[in-house]
Amino acid sequence: MYFVYAIRSVEKNYIDVGMTSDLERRIKQHNSRRSFATRPYAPFVLIYKEAHPNRVSAREREKFLKSGSGKEFLKSLF
Repeated sequence: MYFVYAIRSVEKNYIDVGMTSDLERRIKQHNSRRSFATRPYAPFVLIYKEAHPNRVSAREREKFLKSGSGKEFLKSLF
């Protein structure tokens, strides 16, 4: 099982989209500033998640959420 997720920075106007097989561990990594790309934007709150049966379908959805249409969808959630 793979998860596609979106997290929003509590302090800055920043949304990150990612994919993982262990969602809880990955969110903790982001919030403990162990992810280089998101380190300056921590802490984060989870704003969206989806479960997928395999890595291929999760990656396709992740790519969509990182596109312009996907970003607009995520912004409409809050």
